[in-house]
Amino acid sequence: MPGDCRGEQQYEMGGDPFWTIGALQACREKAQHPFQEGLVPTEIHEEPRHKFMISYSKRAAVRVQTVTGTLALSVFTAVLGSFQFGYNIGVINAPQKIIEADYNATWVHRYGEPIPTATLTTLWSLSVAIFSIGGMISSFCVGVISEWLGRRKAMLINNLFAFIGGGLMGMAKISRSFEMMILGRFVIGAYCGLASGLVPMYVGEIAPTSLRGALGTLHQLAIVTGILIAQVLGLESLLGSEELWPVLVGVTVLPTVLQMALLPFCPESPRFLYIIRCQEHHAKSGLRRLTGRQEVGDMLAEMKEEKRRMDMERKVSIAELFRSPMYRQPIIIAILLQLSQQLSGVNAIFYYSTSIFQKAGVQSPVYATIGAGVVNCAFTVVSLFLVERTGRRTLHMLGLSGMCGCAIVMTIALALLDSVPWMSYISMLAIFGFVAFFEVGPGPIPWFFVAELFSQGPRPAAMAVAGFSNWTANFIIGFGFQYLAELCGPYVFLIFAVLLLFFLIFTFFRVPETRGKTFDQISTSFSQHPPAMMDLDMELGKRSTELDYLGGEGSLD
Repeated sequence: MPGDCRGEQQYEMGGDPFWTIGALQACREKAQHPFQEGLVPTEIHEEPRHKFMISYSKRAAVRVQTVTGTLALSVFTAVLGSFQFGYNIGVINAPQKIIEADYNATWVHRYGEPIPTATLTTLWSLSVAIFSIGGMISSFCVGVISEWLGRRKAMLINNLFAFIGGGLMGMAKISRSFEMMILGRFVIGAYCGLASGLVPMYVGEIAPTSLRGALGTLHQLAIVTGILIAQVLGLESLLGSEELWPVLVGVTVLPTVLQMALLPFCPESPRFLYIIRCQEHHAKSGLRRLTGRQEVGDMLAEMKEEKRRMDMERKVSIAELFRSPMYRQPIIIAILLQLSQQLSGVNAIFYYSTSIFQKAGVQSPVYATIGAGVVNCAFTVVSLFLVERTGRRTLHMLGLSGMCGCAIVMTIALALLDSVPWMSYISMLAIFGFVAFFEVGPGPIPWFFVAELFSQGPRPAAMAVAGFSNWTANFIIGFGFQYLAELCGPYVFLIFAVLLLFFLIFTFFRVPETRGKTFDQISTSFSQHPPAMMDLDMELGKRSTELDYLGGEGSLD
């Protein structure tokens, strides 16, 4: 039949009937492996001379890889939280001068004199950086909340923070209170801290193995889309005016309403239901909705094996991640991947892009900032299509090396700007290239890569540690970059170039490839081999699996 590529493989069995029964069971277990390569076992039957024949069909595999309506709805609904994360990163940039003027007006109203420059700088830096403090605190609670409430309910309740934060920021001007603005930024940061852990965790758990990388990239795509929309709405001709800036910062409640309306129609993570809550019936129901298949035994078998391993382990705390040799290597990799994202310097561009473009001599810095946002979105889409073909590790190294080169070019261009005026164009192109390479690898990959490194048991604790590391680095950059730029001048990006080179070397030697591997395969590889050998072991394992099913007496047509 067209598109129904079938094949068969024979397995020689011994004459002992008990051995034969055991071999048949092993044969059935082996039959699950081709499913990962796009082949689904459809029949196992006995042949003469104690041989067993396994028939495979690719048509079922195609059906498994299809994105169903329920899966699309669930991922879209989840990444609305990611969208808010990005929106609240970008919304503070364009109206900076207008909001600072409002802070000054509030100060004059209270004290009858203009606000001191140093005080205004401190208040503004706090308005930017306290967002990260909220994220740092809440991200550390991701593991506890996701285990207590479940992934879906945790996202639902998290929206309360978005309502409160958006309301406080939106009412700050009419209340003549910059404290409300700062408090609102803290609360919305707490919302984003939880979302930054819950969204990749939920999407990673509901996504099929073959689509996990592409769907995981949507988290970052939603973030950069939020940044871009915030930059566009922040134009003075739209919502970035003296009268409308409260609407600009308060409109974040709208995606909150949409997410709350859609979440009840999304299934809970089947992995959470089966492995953590032991609710097999509900897990089966969720799998059927997400995959569009009635027969989900192969997926349950994988979860059953993961649950068996987890039941043999002690409950994994955050401290255990660092004490246990089994988890120490992956948690160090997870932390450094998150640091490679934030300490790359990209958030310095997001937070202060307008002023950076002004120093670079760009005549319309606001529109140049929007241009960087467009590049941001475009290359995230590129990463979405490449991540399952090229692999996570390769894309991450490509992004880090490209960013390192752009940071060096940016430094040279900014240093020569006074003597060579056309260097302003070079610096702008370097910034665009910096952002583009960021979205190829370091932008999207660390978020879902962390979820892939750990099995169901340690995953919540690992996501909490990784999220805390990310937000801490975010806070350091958000609060310290302005002072660092004043101290180092045009050479500030050389610091980021050195850091990027370090992260590139670390990734090359210590980070394994996870493309096409189940959660259980990835976590098991850490306990069996040192990280430097993982890629070789996984590649050899893949080749031996292919030989198992393509070689021998049988053939695969």
